[in-house]
Amino acid sequence: MVPEVAGNGGAPVDAAREVLVSVKDLKKHFPIMQGVFRRQVGSVKAVDGVTFDIYRGETLGLVGESGSGKSTTGRVILQLDKATSGTVSFEGQDLSTLSSGEMRRLRPQMQMVFQDPHASLNPRMTVSSIISEPLREHDEAGGDDRDEKVDELLGLVGLAPRHANRYPHEFSGGQRQRIGIARAIALNPDFIVCDEPIAALDVSIQAQVVNLLENLQDLLRLTYLFISHDLSMIRHIADRVAVMYLGRIMELAECNRLYTHPQHPYTRALLSAVPVPDPTIEAVRRRVILEGDIPSPANPPPGCPFNTRCPMAQERCVEEVPEWRQIESGHWVACHFAEETPDTPVITASSGPILTESE
Repeated sequence: MVPEVAGNGGAPVDAAREVLVSVKDLKKHFPIMQGVFRRQVGSVKAVDGVTFDIYRGETLGLVGESGSGKSTTGRVILQLDKATSGTVSFEGQDLSTLSSGEMRRLRPQMQMVFQDPHASLNPRMTVSSIISEPLREHDEAGGDDRDEKVDELLGLVGLAPRHANRYPHEFSGGQRQRIGIARAIALNPDFIVCDEPIAALDVSIQAQVVNLLENLQDLLRLTYLFISHDLSMIRHIADRVAVMYLGRIMELAECNRLYTHPQHPYTRALLSAVPVPDPTIEAVRRRVILEGDIPSPANPPPGCPFNTRCPMAQERCVEEVPEWRQIESGHWVACHFAEETPDTPVITASSGPILTESE
């Protein structure tokens, strides 16, 4: 029996789990303008009907290829870009209905850690000014209290308070990202969008930043939307995982469930590309090779967006958009033939790299 769901949110209703962020049929289309009079001749469908919930205290991983719409989804959730249609609710409030003043008062509860620590920090501002800027903008603390808060935040992210008067160019990439994280938690938010926060960092320090985010989550009771294309990293940090392709969610499930029993052909293709340091597993798992490139979001294919590359595609896939449906408790998929996916090992819960700060 399929349990009742919160607005097709992607997981069963559980009285013990509070929905913090609810996304319903979210779309973001960017207009394509041409000609002297700048007439619209089309649109780029960066996000095209996305639905999911994020529970308080969890980390929802959002994965997919470059250009699939992951970062745009995060920006629209935070209202940095306005949605074309659909709704984003935070603690039950529809953000699209809020005035600019009401949205400003809500901003401290929703923050973002950006991908590039070089571009997201003002090179003309000191670390102290960067971290204290949210405090000044929202009239939180002042004078000596503000300086004490900056020192406390630097300590939380593993930097020395004596670094407060230095400039971003004096720090390494990993240290810059720690500064960005300190700025994000300055106002004690409930929800943080982490937009590929380790993609621009050396592999040797990626684990340190991820472990820092996990420690802060436990300490400050944070909720994350963690956007990444690194499936090994997502497996390490996420509670649930959503797989995105060409502006749509293809599959959403609890982390171990998705990695051990993926039901969508696209998910299986992604996981089959993850190296597994176990020859026994490598000997039996299927390698799925996708042909061609991801189609343009300005001209997506009819029917299922994955039908042009799917090894299981049939005529129905071209004619009919697959329903976003729950096939097991908490396991959602958008595929006509999900139940027919071959049940051969892709990756096990115990396989794959284990992240440590020494790596």
